[in-house]
Amino acid sequence: MKPVKRIKDILKSTAPEDSLLVRGWVRTRRDAKDFSFIELGDGSSVANLQLILPKGIIEADTFKDINTGTALEVEGELAPSQGKGQKWELLVKEIRVLGPAGPDYPLQKKRHTDEYLREIAHLRPRTNKYGALLRIRSEAAFAIHTFFRERGFYYVHTPIITGNDCEGAGELFQLITPGPGAACGLHPQAPLKTLAEDFFGKPASLTVSGQLEAEILAHGLTAVYTFGPTFRAENSNTPRHAAEFWMIEPEAAFMDLSGDMDLAEDMVKSVLTQITSGCTEDLELFDKFVSEGLLLRLEELKKKDYTRISYKEAIEILSSAEASFDFMPLYGSDLQTEHERYLTETHFQGPVFVYDYPKTIKPFYMRINDDNQTVAAMDLLVPRVGELIGGSQREERYDVLVSRMKELGLKPENYWWYLDLRRWGGTPHAGFGLGFERLLMLVTGIGNIRDVIPFPRTPGNLEF
Repeated sequence: MKPVKRIKDILKSTAPEDSLLVRGWVRTRRDAKDFSFIELGDGSSVANLQLILPKGIIEADTFKDINTGTALEVEGELAPSQGKGQKWELLVKEIRVLGPAGPDYPLQKKRHTDEYLREIAHLRPRTNKYGALLRIRSEAAFAIHTFFRERGFYYVHTPIITGNDCEGAGELFQLITPGPGAACGLHPQAPLKTLAEDFFGKPASLTVSGQLEAEILAHGLTAVYTFGPTFRAENSNTPRHAAEFWMIEPEAAFMDLSGDMDLAEDMVKSVLTQITSGCTEDLELFDKFVSEGLLLRLEELKKKDYTRISYKEAIEILSSAEASFDFMPLYGSDLQTEHERYLTETHFQGPVFVYDYPKTIKPFYMRINDDNQTVAAMDLLVPRVGELIGGSQREERYDVLVSRMKELGLKPENYWWYLDLRRWGGTPHAGFGLGFERLLMLVTGIGNIRDVIPFPRTPGNLEF
């Protein structure tokens, strides 16, 4: 059998071809007197390939089966298009129905709401919008790996199941092994095991971050990064939160907070450069139909220097702003999304690093500054999204870290291995976490996290 060509490659052809084999799904079909015009897509590009199907090539019963959504295998001749809007068209010689789709196919030729498409997440990759989003998601992931590889970082894998709460917020999905048969519903009254008898013999949960384990690996390899799923049992239905999402977490020994911010800014600019270069057609779709001016904003994000201000300065700016906030900006409180957007969209009109947060609102592992009131933490805030990256220099001083743990009610013995890093060859080190879906919201202009991840996990939603 001759090789199958992807539609994106066919559309880039520089010369006609006598025989091509292509597979895909029918987007539309329009019938004329002697021909039918079929738009075929295979997920490789926004643009479809137009098929010219002469009447009589296939039997009438088979022809009736070629509806929107039908999967086809087609052989034909690639010829210059006689119509407008496309360079090439395929003159069909043979056509085979691989998978029929009836008239009740949910994705007919019309605009569908995002809410409706979330209900049929198993089909929405076939739409122009979500096909483009998934191609951008793929390119973004590759760009992240490229960035860190070129800078000498090693890609590492950290546990999904953990016995530690990195953030200390308690928003964990707890794991427990039911009694025999209970997991599959055969014996719903089967008793759960006691904790001591459970699989690990101690509390276990899905990870909220791979940071603590990445610190271990950075103390052997100097510079590492993780890229994997993380979980938060946060009962939040906002457009920015999901129970399962992907995180990029670099960690580097011998790096301070300033170097951490440099790395974060370089990474965002590098990733945006690769995406805008590799996904031009897909981004144009979002610029036209989702977020007007998107391409211009992405160009500015690639070129601008990112502003850096202390948390104290941020509170002062917000307190003196002539804006009506739902939450008053108060020193000692977290910045709200409305505060983050005011700083990035109104005051500075661009990305902003906010650093040196009060220690009272940050986790135990962040390095205490000399004032003993703030920690060497930073957040990167970007327009329309708010917080994109959160990071810090880690506390490398053994005695200070133990004191901080006790202050927050943590048991140092539960983190014996983490403290060992400070006892034996500990170094100043730093890192950050980048929410992958937040990055995709920035890149595409999509306003809801449910629409940048293929199968969103949110409160009450566990389909697919």
